[in-house]
Amino acid sequence: MYPTIPLRVHELTSEEKTVYAGLDPSRMPSHVAIIMDGNGRWAGMRSLKRFLGHQQGAKSVQLVTETASRIGLPWLTLYAFSLENNLRRPRAEVNFLMRLLKSYLESNLQRMMDNNVRIHYIGRTHELPQEVQDKMRWAADATSKNTGTTLTLALNYGGRSELVDAFRSLAAEAARTGMRLDRLTEEDLHRHLYTAHMPDPDLLIRTSGEMRISNYLLWQIAYAEIFVTERYWPDFRGVHLLEAIAAYQRRERRYGGLSDAEAESSNASEDEPASTLNHEQTPVG
Repeated sequence: MYPTIPLRVHELTSEEKTVYAGLDPSRMPSHVAIIMDGNGRWAGMRSLKRFLGHQQGAKSVQLVTETASRIGLPWLTLYAFSLENNLRRPRAEVNFLMRLLKSYLESNLQRMMDNNVRIHYIGRTHELPQEVQDKMRWAADATSKNTGTTLTLALNYGGRSELVDAFRSLAAEAARTGMRLDRLTEEDLHRHLYTAHMPDPDLLIRTSGEMRISNYLLWQIAYAEIFVTERYWPDFRGVHLLEAIAAYQRRERRYGGLSDAEAESSNASEDEPASTLNHEQTPVG
């Protein structure tokens, strides 16, 4: 059970309030993860340089985070920079993204403090430039006592590499403690994930209309509801987060079981008298 975050619904925009009014407060997700996609295409459609799309995307991060904090969302995890981005994108673009991250943290720290947001990171962040790591640590330390939404940025992150790192860490623990490998459980592995301190996402949002999960939180999204929007990330705002939550609330989460209606139908069948089940038709002469 995670602590309840005070709501600041009065700070929502009028458009956001309209969508929020239709939500069921008892069925809000605890953790929303987002694949922020489409910065480059957003810029290309406007004949702009790619870096302008990334800059606009950084603005979306702050606006969506502020809406999340106002509705009391405990956890928001954003796929900011993948391991593949680091390896396959032009070095000039990667360097720009690193500068943009530093700038984002510097310029938005006060807004995070004002919104009671705590910032955290997952991924192989030790491979990022030292000056970027220093700025990340500075922002995390400054917001560490905040008690509202935890904003987690996935940086130099890949779902498969996370699992490899978890297996390595678990193997080291087993060697150190004499843990029997034939008795390992899912919980043993979970303790070694980057996300061990947070609940699994309830809702995964992907922008730009792509129907894939792009190596993101592969273990954690096993039972997440997935919402895909055609909207590019630079155009994504708090109201669109609320619309995704509304869609989430219209679904019935089963976790491999039956829906209430299916369970009721199944129970009714089991309770039906044997005479009815074994009824034989009278032959027609």
